[in-house]
Amino acid sequence: MSEVVIRAAASSDVPRVAEMAGALVRMHHAVDPARFFLPERVEEGYAWWLERELQSAEAVIVVATIDEAIVGYAYGTREERDWNALLDEHGAIHDVFVVAAARRSGAGRKLVHAIIDELTRRGAPRIVLSTMVSNESAQKLFLACGFRPTMLEMTRA
Repeated sequence: MSEVVIRAAASSDVPRVAEMAGALVRMHHAVDPARFFLPERVEEGYAWWLERELQSAEAVIVVATIDEAIVGYAYGTREERDWNALLDEHGAIHDVFVVAAARRSGAGRKLVHAIIDELTRRGAPRIVLSTMVSNESAQKLFLACGFRPTMLEMTRA
């Protein structure tokens, strides 16, 4: 397999990233539809959202490519103090996704490190993320990247 290259997302990447974001939403919804809603036209919604976020100074979107084909993305934001979560200013990683064919290529780890580096460069003193309890492979990746468990969300539905 060729080398994984990480770069900042561009507007021209939005359709492909929105496609992967739709796959991520569908994965979450399939695991727990009572917790994760599946909006109609999810790719269109994500495309709108991602275009908007590309213009935000607080947002970071990076893509992983292999032979110039986008195989993954990560999205995060720089956040202020959140009194509800008792969380001081921080960076939040919202999405990390790698297509099945590129998993175990190192793309996920490179995406996580790239978004950590960029959020830190933008002044985030800590980085937080959430992952599904059942997604053990993601948890292993995040642990290997220096994250530790701090909270467990519980849903009653």
